[in-house]
Amino acid sequence: MTTVLVTGATGFIGSKVLRRLLGARRAGQGLDVVVAGRSASAPGVACRRADLSDPESLRGLARGVDVLVHLAALVAGDEAACDAVNRHGTAALVAEAERAGVRRIVHLSTAAVYGAGPHRGITENGVAPAPLSPASRSRLAGEEAVLAAGGTVLRPGLVTGVGDRWVVPALADLLALVPARWDSGRGLLSMVDAEDLARLIAALVLAPDPVPAGVHHASHPTPVRNGDLMARLSELDILPAAPTDWSWQECLERLRSGPGGVSERQFALLATDHWYRSDGIWIAAGAAAGPGPLARLAAAAPWYRAHLHRRGGAVRAAA
Repeated sequence: MTTVLVTGATGFIGSKVLRRLLGARRAGQGLDVVVAGRSASAPGVACRRADLSDPESLRGLARGVDVLVHLAALVAGDEAACDAVNRHGTAALVAEAERAGVRRIVHLSTAAVYGAGPHRGITENGVAPAPLSPASRSRLAGEEAVLAAGGTVLRPGLVTGVGDRWVVPALADLLALVPARWDSGRGLLSMVDAEDLARLIAALVLAPDPVPAGVHHASHPTPVRNGDLMARLSELDILPAAPTDWSWQECLERLRSGPGGVSERQFALLATDHWYRSDGIWIAAGAAAGPGPLARLAAAAPWYRAHLHRRGGAVRAAA
């Protein structure tokens, strides 16, 4: 019997990973699943209370655990709050895992640690990280403990699908501020559907042989053109169609003259080249990457439409 401890099991990606692991358990794959968190609760799953911002609460957390899947992170907040969870909390958790003799650690980080870009076809060692936000800086720092313990660090790019409250909502906000095809939609983006990312993580957990340690990009291997992404969101009635092409300079001028709330850095992350080669980890995990995030958007379209309506984010195509 393999015991897997999952942090962040109620989150956007963690909930999907948990569902796959429980499916494997029901299928008789010799798996016992435990979740940990401040309000850890999942039907039919053992729960252990823990708070990453309180290292003392992590004492003994990994006892009897074979595989640690660390998916919890603070994705917004000031430097102190992000450091407490993502840097120091991760280090304390990994120390507990090492004390308990955990044999495999899979940790979810983010390609945002690379910073502003543009990045085109970058390999894992192709560019030095240059994180720009407290969340990204602390997540990069948190990777150090995982890597020192011989763990596997995954850096996905933009993650879409049911539960995405950042990528597509941010695109909606940006389109309202800059109503055009941004730089003719030519930016290449690393993206992955949340269900596919969860499938990759589950494959790494369940792999009978050792999985590759180190940092791995974890997006779909084929990058997505920004113009194709926006066109697909329009086809699905999630976002309106962009009426015209604007140069990058025109886009920035409109953004600067608008009401604010969206930074040029955030705009660039979603509209310019941020493409990181991701083939290797799918091959190593023995997992098919699937048809890609654009093909997966149809299944998430009703959720996106409802979410944008609830947040008042139905986008106006401004003149």
